[in-house]
Amino acid sequence: MTDQPGGPHTVQLYCAAIAIAAIVAFVLTPLVRKFALRFGLLDRPESAVKTHKVAVPALGGVAVWLGFAISLLTIRFLTTFPTGTLRNLRGLFVGSLIIFILGVIDDVKKPAGLHFRSKFAGQILAALALLHFDIRIEFLQPDYLAAALTVFWVVGITNAFNIIDIMDGLCATQAAIAAGAFLLISLPSEQIYVNFASASLFGAALGYLPWNFSKSSKIFMGDTGSMTLGFVLASVAMGTAYTKFNPLGVYAPLFILLVPMYDTFYVMGIRIRKGQSPFLGSKDHFALRLEAMGFGRHQIVALAAAAACVLSLCAFIITRVPWTWSCGIYLVLIAELTVLTREISRIEMK
Repeated sequence: MTDQPGGPHTVQLYCAAIAIAAIVAFVLTPLVRKFALRFGLLDRPESAVKTHKVAVPALGGVAVWLGFAISLLTIRFLTTFPTGTLRNLRGLFVGSLIIFILGVIDDVKKPAGLHFRSKFAGQILAALALLHFDIRIEFLQPDYLAAALTVFWVVGITNAFNIIDIMDGLCATQAAIAAGAFLLISLPSEQIYVNFASASLFGAALGYLPWNFSKSSKIFMGDTGSMTLGFVLASVAMGTAYTKFNPLGVYAPLFILLVPMYDTFYVMGIRIRKGQSPFLGSKDHFALRLEAMGFGRHQIVALAAAAACVLSLCAFIITRVPWTWSCGIYLVLIAELTVLTREISRIEMK
């Protein structure tokens, strides 16, 4: 199936990337689970902020990253990438590898884990790797401001997916939907690295999900998985042009990634208002507040997924319509977020 991207077999290659990543992640996840059980690498409910009741094998993110990486490496030998695309993919691979190693160290060192300063240092190093391989925010000048915002963006989104990983399926479904959205928005363009990376991440998240939802063979992705998902999505978000029809389209990635971003800002705001460190855990997440309102966990994951789908559709629309329509969409979104924040903030969390 060797083909130049953009040729007649490109769609088949994207489907192949999804299938390879999904199969690898699905097959390897139970093997990783056995390894975690064998060596006692478990996520134990030993602190007040844990929401599960029994120890659960961690390191599911190992299978997620391997599914993503093996898919990209396999596709590399099925097609001929343009030089720039191959360089971008190398940068994405190197950066994700740094995040992967950082996550494994953090998960193995549980329950204490790495200090947040150590995590930030590793995430900044991975963001610098992206800059070295020319993956960066393009719409801002001068270059040093664009570089600084790139690092801030990558570190922020990486941690946003880490923060939202508090409920079975929540982080992985958000990542899968976001990856699918970036793939669909980027498809008409020549940003081939975005398309293949998004397809591979989409498949890897889907392959992991059945085991995360399983009652008898449950496994958590840990920081290895959540940070990897966030990092890759932050990276691909910078590789697509969103402003062909109007300049406000540049904010489309904020729509696609809004659910984890919203939870991050909301939780940090609540913690600061309580006089607590924004970098320490708490049960102030929107998902846990919805649970306190009476929603079941599967319902919450489904609602969050539905919201992500609607927001991704809005992101697609604002990249295709005049700026006046985009302004209207932004205003409606702000109003709805204001109402949501007010309602969930009324819930008293123990």
